[in-house]
Order: sequence, then structure tokens, then C-alpha cells
Amino acid sequence: MCEPKLHIVDDDEAIRDAMGWLFQSRNVPVASWPSAEAFLADYDSAMTGCLLLDIRMEGMSGLELFDRLTAMGCRMPVLFLTGHGDVPIAVSALKKGARDFVEKPFNDNDLVDRVIEALAFDAGERARQAGQAGVAARLATLTQRERQVMGLVVAGKLNKVIADELGISMRTVEVHRAHVFEKMGVKTAVELARILAAVG
Repeated sequence: MCEPKLHIVDDDEAIRDAMGWLFQSRNVPVASWPSAEAFLADYDSAMTGCLLLDIRMEGMSGLELFDRLTAMGCRMPVLFLTGHGDVPIAVSALKKGARDFVEKPFNDNDLVDRVIEALAFDAGERARQAGQAGVAARLATLTQRERQVMGLVVAGKLNKVIADELGISMRTVEVHRAHVFEKMGVKTAVELARILAAVG
């Protein structure tokens, strides 16, 4: 996985340089590209962080780049830099899933704060997805009987009731329950219910 950073795509070299200096002064790692086409040529699905796209550029616009990246499954949050007349376009991009837009001329601190929020959001989403993948992998290790017992445990049923429902002894239920807790990495039924709820 690549280092999380701000990916700036803007065809104005002066703006790229100024923003590069601004973000580096706040310890935000930055990479920049002079065009949407240049970014697409370098794009890797392992990239993390967030994107700051100028809406209007020579060649492919920021909005077109956003559409292309969305189609490619890019999940990095996207912020748009917009001129005054671009606000309706930016609002339409928000409806398509962009995270935010910033009007030029922008307040430096406000822009940095929004980018830091987007970077934190991306890190949180990736951690959540990694957690879901880990839970799914642990669920895959359960036997069919262990899954049945787990479902009844999470439903709040006592071992005796589970034994009656499944036609097995209480001791067997206790063994399955212990295996479920061990494989899922939990100590209580409440913990188990919480991690299952988190992955839907």
C-alpha cells in the first residue's frame, strides 16, 4: 500500500507549487500532476489519501477525471477546486460522491483542514474495510454447526435452549461456543454481536 498523501491535479504550475509548499508546511505529504491525463497514466489502485482536482483544466477536466476514477473503483475522497461559476458543477459532483469543493480564492487554513479531514476519512474507511475482511476470514473458519450455535448465542439464547433447538447436549453446545469465541477472537457474546453487526 502506498503512503497516504494529497494528490493534486491542476494545470496551473503556480497553484501546484503554492499548494505543495502550503501542505508541506503542515506536514501533509503531497504529489502533484499537471493534467488529468498525467495522473491517470500514473494512477495505481494501491494509492491512498485524497485527491484535490481543479474542475477546469486543459484537456480532460477534473470532473471527467473524477468520473473515470469512480468507474475504475477508486475510493479515495475527492475535493474539487472551483472558480465562482463552477459551483453548480461542483454541487452535482457532490451528488455523485465527491467529498467537498473549495472555491477560489480559498483560505489556506480552511483548505488544509478540509484535506486533513479527507485524509483521516480515507484512513478510517480503509481500517474499517480491513477489519471487515478480517472478520470475514475468521467467519470462514467456522464449521456449519459452529455457525448455527453462533447465531443462537448472538440471539441471546441460553446454552440449554440452544441444546434443545439443535438436538445436542449442553456440553456439546459449550464446546462449540468456546470454539466460536476462540476463532472469532472474542470473550463475550456482546463482543461477538458487536463485530458481527459491524460487518452487517
